Amino acid sequence: METVIGYLRVSTREQADSRLGLEAQRRAITEEALRRGWDVRWIEDAGHTGRNDRRPGLQEALRALKRKEARALVVAKLDRLSRSVQHFARFLDLAQKQRWALVALDPSVDMTTPSGRMVANILVAVAQWESEMIGVRTADAMAQGKANGARYGRARMTPPAVVRRIVRLRNAGHSYTAIAATLDANNVPTPNGGKHWHHETVRRIATKESAA
Repeated sequence: METVIGYLRVSTREQADSRLGLEAQRRAITEEALRRGWDVRWIEDAGHTGRNDRRPGLQEALRALKRKEARALVVAKLDRLSRSVQHFARFLDLAQKQRWALVALDPSVDMTTPSGRMVANILVAVAQWESEMIGVRTADAMAQGKANGARYGRARMTPPAVVRRIVRLRNAGHSYTAIAATLDANNVPTPNGGKHWHHETVRRIATKESAA
């Protein structure tokens, strides 16, 4: 008999305590195991979300598969393994590299068969396409935002003491260029950590503080 890992998961502690969801998954896998002659090693994650891959039971299962202690990872439903197409695609890729099979009973994804491997490859391609499209949409949105005057990246913070110093010098009649030169002479870092102040930076800080 071939050894497979029957992986069971429920998300909440209430579901874990009731055992109803876990037992329903166990029955579905047991029926398939009887039909196909599998010897099932049961591993479960009771009370762990499918959005996190660092589940203790799942990690135990992956270590066992890597050590060739089982031929396949079997789940009753695809969302018991992962709720993300991209995460699921990573599992498929890992299975192919380490030469073990992934079987989801609902919907049917069975890497022990040629048609199941075809479906798996399609899912991997879809996940890759989805990832690339997200990147394209993000880049397009940022380009449009920049065209409309939006600014991206880490916010630049000027220490309050430096702001007060700029305002005090400005109120004393110093030009923005003179204030920048004074800050340089005193080795005061710019908002982004640079060594040389620009008069436009000084003007922006002074103007913003005056409008506050």
